[in-house]
Amino acid sequence: METRQITDSKEKEQIAKRILTALPDWFAIPESTAEYIRESQSMPFWTAFAKDEAVGFLALKETSKHAAEIYVAGVLPAHHRKGIGRQLFHAFKAYAAAHGYQFLQVKTVRRGCCDEYDRTCAFYESLGFVALECFPTLWDESNPCQLYIMSIK
Repeated sequence: METRQITDSKEKEQIAKRILTALPDWFAIPESTAEYIRESQSMPFWTAFAKDEAVGFLALKETSKHAAEIYVAGVLPAHHRKGIGRQLFHAFKAYAAAHGYQFLQVKTVRRGCCDEYDRTCAFYESLGFVALECFPTLWDESNPCQLYIMSIK
């Protein structure tokens, strides 16, 4: 498995679109998915490749001069639980540390709302993220937003 940073916006768009549309349990709202695809084109972006096939990606959003966020990430279902998300996270974290960020954050749906997001929360916790705060109506009442954070200093 190879992970590399992608800089071409069209390539980012193609990778994000292909992977996110293959993940309807997580990305079921077409408008939100389109926004993730569009916005991630201008962000630092890593892709995991199996042979020459893009099987996962992660985009970094700067939220302040001190913090970087996992804006969007996804791994094709056939490649889940193979360490790809962890590999992408380590590339993201190394970049964030090298660029002087002190904190990492990620938002996801709060634990207890659905099985898919419970697994997502467990994944972020396994990386060392801790739950900071829940924003029950940031997205909508059926998708309460859980903010996770991590210090990288």
